[in-house]
Amino acid sequence: MISSVEDPVFDRRFRGHRDTVTSLDFSHNTKQLVSGSLDACVMVWHFKTNLRAYRFVGHKDAVTSVQFSPSGQLIVSASRDKTVRLWVPTLKGESTVFKAHTATVRSVAFSADGQQLITASDDKSIKLWTVHRQKFLFSLCQHSNWVRCARFSPDGRLIVSASDDRTVRVWDRASRACIHVFKEHEGIVNYVDFHPNGTSIATGGTDNTIKIWDIRTNKLLQYYQLHNDGINSLSFHPSGSYLITAANDSTLKVLDLLEGRLFYTLHGHAGPVISVAFSHSGDYFASGGSDAQLMTWKTNFDTAISETTVGHKRLNPARWRSEDRIHNRALTGGGALQHTYSSQIHPATEPTDFVSRNPEIIEMGPAASRQCNGRQTAHFSGSVHATQPSTPGLQPNSINRQFEIEVDAEEPLCRPIEEMTSMPTAFVNTLEHVVNQLDVLTQTVTILEKRLTLTEDKLQECQKALRRIECRNPGPSYPS
Repeated sequence: MISSVEDPVFDRRFRGHRDTVTSLDFSHNTKQLVSGSLDACVMVWHFKTNLRAYRFVGHKDAVTSVQFSPSGQLIVSASRDKTVRLWVPTLKGESTVFKAHTATVRSVAFSADGQQLITASDDKSIKLWTVHRQKFLFSLCQHSNWVRCARFSPDGRLIVSASDDRTVRVWDRASRACIHVFKEHEGIVNYVDFHPNGTSIATGGTDNTIKIWDIRTNKLLQYYQLHNDGINSLSFHPSGSYLITAANDSTLKVLDLLEGRLFYTLHGHAGPVISVAFSHSGDYFASGGSDAQLMTWKTNFDTAISETTVGHKRLNPARWRSEDRIHNRALTGGGALQHTYSSQIHPATEPTDFVSRNPEIIEMGPAASRQCNGRQTAHFSGSVHATQPSTPGLQPNSINRQFEIEVDAEEPLCRPIEEMTSMPTAFVNTLEHVVNQLDVLTQTVTILEKRLTLTEDKLQECQKALRRIECRNPGPSYPS
């Protein structure tokens, strides 16, 4: 039986930031929403209408990343001022601060147990810290350009990172070794995150593509090219069945991962959408953009997941319209829906400023950590949202290469394959392109085989059900 799936509904709009909203996150009980902005402020928004927002001031430059701790008792923020702050989200707005990197800190995130932090920076390094006393643990230094994002796996065993060097790296947390490098993006990789089951990752970047990889087999599972501009952020629904993306084309797109299709396209922001996140319950999602606004939406479509959705629902044409073009190399599905909003709903009142204490910056772990070495590369715009590279192109393939490294190595840890082989670059790139296309074809055939197997299993179940019905309702008997 196919259950009905409701449409997402626009809930409310939050105004208070004075510049681009760069990052946001829900508290685990979905009572609060935290956001960071280029205005150097961290803001906490309450879903109860009678509570006003808090504005925490302390960073000296743009806030690039924010997140609630699993317990909800702390908020962490990263900034272009090279520091990380841990806030207590109360009226006092108390915080502790430490200098985490020698350049802009692009990303910060808690581990699942809330005991450790991971940071990523323009100094090309990833660093791990304890939450208690902010003790430095170790660095990961194989990227050759800015590191945009780093995340822990749900079980904490792996780390994944995305960089301006057009690579995504998977790290073993215990050995500190880079166990795989994905080099298939044609531009900067702005964002990466783990699927809730921890077996796959999703990536998005300036090449306008979203890719989902199985990190057990290092194979491409799904590929989408749906946005008209670079992807800035993405978030998995807690069920793992949906993925939402935010891009410079001012849209949000919800992907149905079970069907491999575009599910919804939502409009509302007046400019690039920089950040997006599902709530931990999956009931809501929120978005923030260059228009300095946050928008929250009731999910609704997660109330029931259809196993055999065909086509798309017919909706009120006054509120929705169909999208004609869908491009998905790995899987093709039904139609795409676009949602448009122009009116303001439930505007938030002007928030109250809560200025935090400004403790002295503490240098953490300078003796243990060593600045990562590497070749100098052209720096892209310092803006938090993605910028298009001047000469996009695939980097040489090294899918099956593993690295056993020492974190404190003096020499650059990442060298392009051209420096390690005598083959011409054009020849290497051609081979790499052929390998990529073969991988996509192989993955497509595998998915088709799985679907055929699923169909056969369902037919067998139907036959068994028919036999049981015939046994319970035998036909009339005739005398011999």
